[in-house]
Amino acid sequence: MSENNPKPERKEDFDGRDQPFFTAVLTPYRSLGPKGFLILMGFFGLVCFVSGILFWRIGAWPVFGFFGLDIAIFWFAFHMNYRSARTFEEVAVSRSEIAIRKVGPGRRFQEYRFNPVWVRLKVYRLDDEGVVKIALTSRGETVDLGNFLNPDDRTSFAGAIANALAVAKAGGI
Repeated sequence: MSENNPKPERKEDFDGRDQPFFTAVLTPYRSLGPKGFLILMGFFGLVCFVSGILFWRIGAWPVFGFFGLDIAIFWFAFHMNYRSARTFEEVAVSRSEIAIRKVGPGRRFQEYRFNPVWVRLKVYRLDDEGVVKIALTSRGETVDLGNFLNPDDRTSFAGAIANALAVAKAGGI
């Protein structure tokens, strides 16, 4: 008895495209989490409030308002920092395609798709810092990857993407 639906020889998704064998989501590192931010803001707010009360008691009451302004500026700076931390890059490599999706802070995104056969990986290194830039170039279009990563993570990702490209160009998994 023969099967009506033979299994394909390579992995394909429901659209008929190759399944990615390498995927990575690159996100910026932030050392202060939400709980630490609340503790820092609480401490900073308490110091500003106590200092403001002391200035108020000696008759320099306008200083109290400037301490409030300091808290607002401090909060705004961290708010913008956390907003920029929501950026990420998704990279997927399959035998027939490299898909890159860059998502910005306002959830704006850019997508790039390349044929792995025609892509050239450029890794820029400095002796003191290690890998400082990773770029994919194909047919006159260049896409930078992982600009927000630290040099160690950038070095690790450069090796991983180079291996994935080598596998894709070789035509197998």
